[in-house]
Amino acid sequence: MNTTESPARGLGPVVVGTDGSEQATRAVLWAADEAVARDRPLTVLHATGVEHAGHLPFDGSRSVLGGAREILDDAMARVSQRHPDADARTWLSRDGATRSLVEAAGGDGTVVVGSRGRGGFSALLLGSVGLRTAARARGPVVVVRGAREMPPRGTVTAAVRDDGDLSALRHAAWTARAHGASLKVTSVWMFLQNVGSMATMFDDLGGIAEAEAEATARMVEPVREEFPELTVAVETVKASSAAGALIEAAGDSDLLVVGARRAAHAPGFPLGRVTHAVLHHAPCPVAVVPRG
Repeated sequence: MNTTESPARGLGPVVVGTDGSEQATRAVLWAADEAVARDRPLTVLHATGVEHAGHLPFDGSRSVLGGAREILDDAMARVSQRHPDADARTWLSRDGATRSLVEAAGGDGTVVVGSRGRGGFSALLLGSVGLRTAARARGPVVVVRGAREMPPRGTVTAAVRDDGDLSALRHAAWTARAHGASLKVTSVWMFLQNVGSMATMFDDLGGIAEAEAEATARMVEPVREEFPELTVAVETVKASSAAGALIEAAGDSDLLVVGARRAAHAPGFPLGRVTHAVLHHAPCPVAVVPRG
């Protein structure tokens, strides 16, 4: 590895959506910290949706845009107060929130949203905009969870299951390196809890656990080689609930990174049930990274 390269070479610019709510403000500050740690530009975006709101009178549209500028001005003031030298700009969009965020992030940017918004016309709600953005973005999407800012814990957790999660694992490694944190890799394997008369077929749980641990270690090895300076811990967890195990694993983490399993036939769960549950219940921010 070239020791002169940027610690965040594999990470792109940061785009954060805001509607002026408390949760959105937390997302703006989180995104500002992340952009500075990466040494990348920050874009603070507000989407009004007036492009598709033909029922609004002219004065109504002007009022919406005026309020949007106030929201962006307030967000930028908070960013400047926290990071006076940050490379930050604003983006006021007339389009919808999801389309605007995906467009602003492009192919290599990270989108950041709060876990809920004000509600109503232009809100960034996890149940709508946040989930749709995570399901459609070409790059990582971070949902900033939690009621308040927490002091750094120095750990980034990556959830992995198979080789399709390698991009999420590498993103977690780049993030950990940019922040001087350690990397924890968690793999959850499921086992039938009530096998009844078939129990004799499953008497080698130790062997199964060992095989799962070996498979995870093989997947992590290339990342250890790519990031030799990182402290990497690997845990393989047997659990009846993958989401529950990942939520517990994230308890000591600054960020939980998961691969985006975009289910083609799961109405209401465009990212799959485990990712959906983690996004709603994790104790820390969650990054959803496209698989592959």
